[in-house]
Amino acid sequence: MKKKLVIVESPAKARTLSKILGKSYNLKASMGHIRDLPQSRLGIDIENDFTPKYVVPRVKSKVVRELKTAAKTASAIYLATDPDREGEAISWHLTELTKASKIPYHRVVFHEITEEAIKHAFKNTRSIDMQLVDAQQARRILDRLVGYKISPLLWRKVRRGLSAGRVQSVVVRIIIDREREIEKFTPVEYWTIEAKLREKAPTPAKKLSFKASLIGLTDGTKLEIRNQAEASNLCQELEPADYQVTKVTTKQIKRQPQPPFITSTLQQEAWRKLRFSAKQTMATAQQLYEGLPLGKEGSVGLITYMRTDSTRVSSAAIAEARDFIKNKYGTNFVPSRARSFITKVKGAQDAHEAIRPTKIHREPATIKPYLNATQFKLYQLIWQRMVASQMAAATFDNTTIDIAANPQKSKKQYLLRTSSSINTFAGFTVLYTEGKDDNDKEKLASFQLPQLKKGDPLELLKLHTEQHFTQPPPRFTEATLVKLLEQNGIGRPSTYAPILSTIQDREYVTKTNGSFKPTELGFLINDILCQNFPDIVNIKFTARMEADLDEIARESLKWQNVVQDFYTPFEDSLNKASSNMEKVKLAEETTDETCPNCGQPMVIKHGRYGKFLACSGYPECKTTRSFQIKTGAMCPECGNEIIEKKSKKKRTFYGCSNYPNCKFATYSKPIPQPCPECGKLLTTYRKTMAKCTNCDFKGKLETVKANLDTGDKKESATQRR
Repeated sequence: MKKKLVIVESPAKARTLSKILGKSYNLKASMGHIRDLPQSRLGIDIENDFTPKYVVPRVKSKVVRELKTAAKTASAIYLATDPDREGEAISWHLTELTKASKIPYHRVVFHEITEEAIKHAFKNTRSIDMQLVDAQQARRILDRLVGYKISPLLWRKVRRGLSAGRVQSVVVRIIIDREREIEKFTPVEYWTIEAKLREKAPTPAKKLSFKASLIGLTDGTKLEIRNQAEASNLCQELEPADYQVTKVTTKQIKRQPQPPFITSTLQQEAWRKLRFSAKQTMATAQQLYEGLPLGKEGSVGLITYMRTDSTRVSSAAIAEARDFIKNKYGTNFVPSRARSFITKVKGAQDAHEAIRPTKIHREPATIKPYLNATQFKLYQLIWQRMVASQMAAATFDNTTIDIAANPQKSKKQYLLRTSSSINTFAGFTVLYTEGKDDNDKEKLASFQLPQLKKGDPLELLKLHTEQHFTQPPPRFTEATLVKLLEQNGIGRPSTYAPILSTIQDREYVTKTNGSFKPTELGFLINDILCQNFPDIVNIKFTARMEADLDEIARESLKWQNVVQDFYTPFEDSLNKASSNMEKVKLAEETTDETCPNCGQPMVIKHGRYGKFLACSGYPECKTTRSFQIKTGAMCPECGNEIIEKKSKKKRTFYGCSNYPNCKFATYSKPIPQPCPECGKLLTTYRKTMAKCTNCDFKGKLETVKANLDTGDKKESATQRR
């Protein structure tokens, strides 16, 4: 008996579906896209309505053969790829490649891999949505035109290996514009004055003291305290002043929970709370969606589809969440009405749900033994966010007290203010609170203020002055950059992760303490693109292109017209740049190493496969060697220096420079200071700790580094003596 063929993208997804569908279905994985534009040429017939010329990559030829064979013997073919533009395009490519006569094709769409959702999807199949396919093709063709037309120009004018991208170049520009803001920023000095006060009473020792900040004058005039002298003069007036409460305002504030995650907010919160990159977040979410083995339960899909910009949640999931909250926390934590959220993302596709657990009652702790640390942390974050979104609001009593200070020898009346926020009902915060970016304003302090009323006299206990300087705008983190891209409609949330990885791989930006910082190469390429291709790096232009792609998906625009409207002015800019752009010679980075053959300094150069060392005496001396990032730590096995390396999957590790003679390697970053107990290698541990690879020593990283600095100073002093 012939089986029904089901084609998905990955083996993990195939395993989870196989468990649900049973033996009458044959599950096959396409391993992602099976056709694409060719790598070695443009692959677009510009003269013939930008017709794409798709090819099967060599690495996919075996997969395609297997799929074609399976299709010939199937009774029906079900295309169960992801429910988005990329998934729709993969399904269309599969139909084009595996066309089998008289065998029906069915497009299956589901947003979670559960038995109920899968069975419903297979009963309600549809045909390929060519509007979604056209939108994906337009995006792919636009990206190819930009990449394949500008990149060779950069190779000729700057150096090989460089690239430009329709969205990536805009992202680099955003990072660079922020860096230039920081560079131009001039700090301005200012001072603050804080008074420690308490209520005047016969027994002041029993009265609660509190702090209030000087705001300005009671007539509404703001005070700018620009230096220490001004601060001191104000203190001289405030010291002998009489203090009195002029206003007490208390308000009950209800704070509502955030909606369940969409793709962009998941990436932002995973960075804030877990320090996961967008790439790591999406890869882990994919694993949770496609299914993981949970012991006897087998492979189970744990979350709904993770590429979505809709905050909509099914009524069944809401009901399950409310039932869980009632049983776990009590009826007080269940709002009277189920909560729904308005999707704020422009062009959001409401057919998708928000990212949520497939079963609310599957608490993180119950499945923790079956998940690795990364999977558990992300699942817990998604689960908590979803459950909290249906919990009662948190209640706060916000109190603000205005105080007048009346100097004895001045007609001025100064205004001081103190505020506090006391949580009176935890609500959703008992489970989850949203993370904050580093540049977010501080929330109201939570401390008990004394029971005061208008007219109460106060006693000054102490004045405190503090110097400050205005701060430049912060560099972008993964969270703040993703937030900005979403707000401006640049790219799609599903593309953020690969874009952020690409701009780092190209060495246009680096990450410093979790923040993006442009490199000299990034500045150079950005300035070239801004001068010669202003539209390509224009935020509004890129956002408008994204909106056009959405209109193609809605059948409002033809994809060929969108591409033509872009290409005509782009080609003109390309021709001008090709003629007018001058060749740029990148400055060579010097090193402290010398050529082993001629003794001249070695310099860092960039080749097709990245950095390498070359003799500065080229072309007379053609000596080259691999580029090594030294750690200063010595190999515990042979005594040679340990260097930083990259695995085939681009994961950073550390290995002996004497490889292959010595094969010592570790993923933990080595520390130059040897172990204080046994003298062997120390490596970083939990980011702030150091541990020995030989004995049981563990210590704070700061202490170890301080000891290293002290040791270096002592050694230098000994050498001087």
